[in-house]
Amino acid sequence: MSMKTVFGEIRKLESVPSFSKHDRLVNGIINAIEEKVLIPDEMLPSLNEMIRELGFSRDTVVKGYQELINRGLVGSTRGRGYYVTNDNTGQTLLVALLMYNMDTFEEQFYRSFRAELGPNVHLNVFFHHGNIEVFETILAQAKGKYGMYVVAPIPHPRTKALLEGIPRNRFLMVDRYEPIEGEFNHITQEFAQSSYKTFMELAPVIREFDEMIFYHSDDSLDPKEIVGAFRKFLKDAKIKGRVVAEFKPGSIEKGKVYFTLDNFAMFAMLKECREKKLRPGKDVGVLSHNDEPAKDLIGITTYSADFSLMGKKAGEFVMRREMVQETMPMVLWRRNTL
Repeated sequence: MSMKTVFGEIRKLESVPSFSKHDRLVNGIINAIEEKVLIPDEMLPSLNEMIRELGFSRDTVVKGYQELINRGLVGSTRGRGYYVTNDNTGQTLLVALLMYNMDTFEEQFYRSFRAELGPNVHLNVFFHHGNIEVFETILAQAKGKYGMYVVAPIPHPRTKALLEGIPRNRFLMVDRYEPIEGEFNHITQEFAQSSYKTFMELAPVIREFDEMIFYHSDDSLDPKEIVGAFRKFLKDAKIKGRVVAEFKPGSIEKGKVYFTLDNFAMFAMLKECREKKLRPGKDVGVLSHNDEPAKDLIGITTYSADFSLMGKKAGEFVMRREMVQETMPMVLWRRNTL
């Protein structure tokens, strides 16, 4: 065992802002055990070595070692010092969750995910907001510091190389699917076929209107596969429709079906319908994506993956480490607006 390597594992955690010196010592040694830097019956640095190398107080080191003893990972005998007794660290796990942002449906994922982890898992949440520079920076800063990385990737040419830098046994891809080399764990969505199927299922009611408009900007984070599915649907179903870059106030017209992934635009459209005395589901149609309680409450027709179930499955994977490769099904929620 190299003492420098053990100290290195502890120092890696200096950049985790929520970690105290006590947390860094405990989790650094746990990481060293997980990486086989330390194996059962191997000696740990003495109190004096820890104090000298890390600059921690004696009280911090003693309490850190005592917590590891309480967890059953470390033992201590008079005259021998501290040593590793057990390499089963599953009882403690540091998890990095990297998400787009905290929209309502992503909060549903987070709540279900966190509920599955239990009290002995330390979870740090990061947001990349669809920005590849932020995504790369977060992964670089988190490299080697976590026992599990749960990542919602960005569709970008640089994403593949960034994700392949994460050990496969510590990686779970969630939300959007981005191909990388070899076998890997994922619980993700599929947008092209599921969107086309949903549009076709709604075709009879869409035909009752004059035209279908899909608000989509090429600069948005919306899945581009949905645009292709929409255009294929219009052609195959012989329905009049078009893609418009953004919703503009005052543009709502009777006899149109409006489809958007933007919640702000959706609520603005509903407000305008009320002002113009247009009845959603009768005079105009409204279709949304990504279901959430507010949409259910006010009766918005939506199609969506079940984000609560996705979060639950992701949490179960983190705890059990059983191989998972699952595409979440899209569900159509027929309500008042279409």
